[in-house]
Amino acid sequence: MPHSTPEPPPGAATRFRLWPLARRSRPTRGAGAAPAAPAAPVPEVRTEAALWRLRTTVRDTPGSLAAVCAALAGARVDIVTLQTHPLAEGTVDEFLLRAPGGTAGPELVRLVEGAGGTDTWLERADTHDLVDTPAQVLALATRTALDPAELPLALRQLFGRCTVTAAPAAPGVEPVEALEPAMMQLLDPSGGTLTVRRAHPPFTPTEFARARALVELDARLGVRTPAARRARPLASGDELTVRRAGPEDHEAALAMHARCSPATLARRYHGPVQDADRYLGHLLSPRFGQSLAVETASGQLVALGHLLWDGEENEVALLVEDGWQRRGIGGALLRGLVELAAEAGRSSVYAVTRAANPGVAGVMRELGLPLDYQVEDGTLVVTAALPASPDRLPWSTLRRPAGG
Repeated sequence: MPHSTPEPPPGAATRFRLWPLARRSRPTRGAGAAPAAPAAPVPEVRTEAALWRLRTTVRDTPGSLAAVCAALAGARVDIVTLQTHPLAEGTVDEFLLRAPGGTAGPELVRLVEGAGGTDTWLERADTHDLVDTPAQVLALATRTALDPAELPLALRQLFGRCTVTAAPAAPGVEPVEALEPAMMQLLDPSGGTLTVRRAHPPFTPTEFARARALVELDARLGVRTPAARRARPLASGDELTVRRAGPEDHEAALAMHARCSPATLARRYHGPVQDADRYLGHLLSPRFGQSLAVETASGQLVALGHLLWDGEENEVALLVEDGWQRRGIGGALLRGLVELAAEAGRSSVYAVTRAANPGVAGVMRELGLPLDYQVEDGTLVVTAALPASPDRLPWSTLRRPAGG
């Protein structure tokens, strides 16, 4: 895409106060001596500490880890957290460090490797890294248990800057698991594989075991759909239900396609109308994102919205049946999709449409969020920046009680 996800904020600073160790002696004053001039105030010195993530491999012998810790302590580097990743030969130790201000990254690497560490990897960290790993894994497992669409997101959050892709099983090919330094391949419970890629640091067997545990949890729980969302009154006064959608809605979605005009389908799918039905299996799969449906009291689908994971970015797409357009349904769907993206910790969403079609851009403007517009070869991409918390979405603020 022609836009990029904002970089994470820089690491938070911890401040230290350095007090003067020597006190000025007070001279004895004789009678009639002039009062001593007040001492000039000693300026307060502040040193900003920096957070670092560091991995290094040490020998699996007594004292190897202790030597690394002693070297760090000698340089006044605080070990905030420590994880160990056993290997066939040696152990990968992963540290979250708080180093005094002015400590350079290469200096930390030299300290650690001088104490016996090898294959050392280092990067700046921030407050988002101040998490307890077991608690994080439990929280991600809970989210995955409640919603199968969370599994790819849980893997991304667990392993940091990585990509997660799902691929269906190829005919006649039995999918297999694999672990390589920059890639993990897992068996997708819904068929095919889930592939996690990360350039640095290399994946370890411990991380592979964590990923397998999440996938196996998803497989044991089987097919499930989150509870329906509450009914939302729309601008027209109609009372329709906005709820989560999934593969079980495939037939109803096909029927809605049949009731849509060719022009409506062409605006949604940007391609041949006869191909529209082929996309539904992908769009409704929880492996590729999350979907919302709008249905009448009789259970008939009249609109679909999709939040699709696109690497670091997130596409939103809407389809409203012709007879139900211009009733506020598209706006209600889009707000629901943005809430899902914000709850998942995503920083932005984008919509793609033809530059000659003002409808999508208008619905995006109604969100009340900062927007970025890019046009290329007749295609308009509108990107909305999301707040850090769903509670800060404009419509959430409007719903909040006074004083809340």
